[in-house]
Amino acid sequence: MASGRDHDKATRLWSLPFGLILGLLLNPANGLIGGFAFAIGGLWLSPDLDTQSRALKRWGILKTLWWPYRKLIPHRSVFSHGPLIGTALRLAYLMVWCSLMLLILQPLGLPTPLNMAQTLIELLKREPQAAWALLLGLEASVWLHLIQDGDPLPVEWQRWRHR
Repeated sequence: MASGRDHDKATRLWSLPFGLILGLLLNPANGLIGGFAFAIGGLWLSPDLDTQSRALKRWGILKTLWWPYRKLIPHRSVFSHGPLIGTALRLAYLMVWCSLMLLILQPLGLPTPLNMAQTLIELLKREPQAAWALLLGLEASVWLHLIQDGDPLPVEWQRWRHR
């Protein structure tokens, strides 16, 4: 299993090549989106957000947002380190927090969560390749993490599958 420092180093090393390859396959703008998403996924949205990790510390004062996640999600479970599942869960978790913030700040003129969701859906319809580049970058960084940890099917999942 790799250390947090090893995960960070690999993420930084592979962000640019990932973005360049995606740029060749899609287009340069989407390559930039994918490379940036790869870096964000590995450095801020790491599967290790369920521990006292370097990724968690990067959130600064906002790391308290991850406290419920850390209490509910067991480390190296299918819900934190699971391909696709882990990324989807972390994104959904962030969307819930963003929706709550929008509701609280609505008197200041911010859009409602429903309006923001409609805007996001329209953006995804208008720019599907950019959305795919973003999601591929986030998920690819998770796969890099899992490969470094010796996964993608951790031994810890064996107990979960046989329950």
